[in-house]
Amino acid sequence: MGLLDSVVGALAGGQPGGNNALLETVMQLINNPQTGGLAGLIQSFQQGGLGNIVNSWVSTGANLPVSAEQIQNVLGNSQLQGLAAQLGVSPEQASGNLAELLPQLVDKLTPNGQVPQGGDLMAQGLDLLKGKLFG
Repeated sequence: MGLLDSVVGALAGGQPGGNNALLETVMQLINNPQTGGLAGLIQSFQQGGLGNIVNSWVSTGANLPVSAEQIQNVLGNSQLQGLAAQLGVSPEQASGNLAELLPQLVDKLTPNGQVPQGGDLMAQGLDLLKGKLFG
């Protein structure tokens, strides 16, 4: 299925099945047209003063870590609470999970140090999630 299949497969490998919900929720976040998708998410981090961190995820070098508190500051309470509700966890736990997953996911989705363009990412993500959740 392409890039996203290998990304989610690598990230989900050997982890509990509950990560399917986390991966699905993160893909919704990354593919949300209201927030500008992956490029919009990256821009949110840059505008939130975390440009050096998110740029490390996009670049081909090592990924800098991000804290749960930094995730909360970038996403905001209402968006984080919505994600937490989807996952059935506390906002603190959701931001912690995102702090672990987002650097890896953004890194894998930008293998050449560039953000992929357009709906292709969305289509790949949906196909991948259907295969992971219903396969």
